[in-house]
Amino acid sequence: MSFLLERLHAAGLTDVVAAEPATGGLAATAGLARRGDGTPVFVKAFGEPPSDDAFTAEAEGLTVLREAGGVATPEVILADRDLLVLSVLQPRPGTEAFWEQFAHALAHLHTTTRYPRFGWHRDNWLGRRRQVNTWDDDGFEFFAQHRLLRWLGERRVQEALDAADRSALERLCDRLPELLPVRPACLTHGDLWAQNVMAAADGRPALIDPAVSYTWAEVDLAHLWTTAPPPEAHVFFELYAELTGLDRDWRERMPILQLRQHLAVIAQFDPDWGAADLVRATLAPFRQRP
Repeated sequence: MSFLLERLHAAGLTDVVAAEPATGGLAATAGLARRGDGTPVFVKAFGEPPSDDAFTAEAEGLTVLREAGGVATPEVILADRDLLVLSVLQPRPGTEAFWEQFAHALAHLHTTTRYPRFGWHRDNWLGRRRQVNTWDDDGFEFFAQHRLLRWLGERRVQEALDAADRSALERLCDRLPELLPVRPACLTHGDLWAQNVMAAADGRPALIDPAVSYTWAEVDLAHLWTTAPPPEAHVFFELYAELTGLDRDWRERMPILQLRQHLAVIAQFDPDWGAADLVRATLAPFRQRP
């Protein structure tokens, strides 16, 4: 991949001798590169960066998840405006034991990083769209303004949702304190679908592609729950609920919490893989009857 090689050499990694494309990335061009001594590295590059700080914010997220939350993440080798270079992780094993280990890791992250406010000290990026992280003392207000209503200004969302849908979302936001329990803020990965769960060299669960902030732990849980995790992951949900003391109604809350991610998908991708239909289904009880 000449594009990645050019970017790597321009960034000073002139010992990189080869690069091959990698699958799975949606927002940037990704590949595996090999340095002159044979060391492999994972590379992400933007043809047109959405901002000057997208990769540096991602690198910061990887570091804070590891240092504050104790979760394995790849080593950051280089992060600048155009390029992110990381150590190489391994595919996750298809075993229940792995997902049990991940339940402990995620529960530890969520229960040991509680914070008095919702947000983050900077905005970061969810794919190629800015994730607004303005501080707020009220979790319901933060989620409504910066995780749901924030997407209504996006062109693709305006095309996918009609006026009745948008009004229904606003009514849902007004009722969030009735629909969701009061929960503290904690450090969250922010884009926790199954493809972002990998394995470190020692076999421990490891995470990639974060969009970190301090918000409700169930935002991470909802994303994993609703994005087709593999069958062996069922043990994760049972154990995570036990470790964190979740009530028995947590599954019913998942569609509301996952609205944020569905709206982000609609805003960025065409087709949207059914995200608009899922949004409309969740909003159905909040539409005004004629």
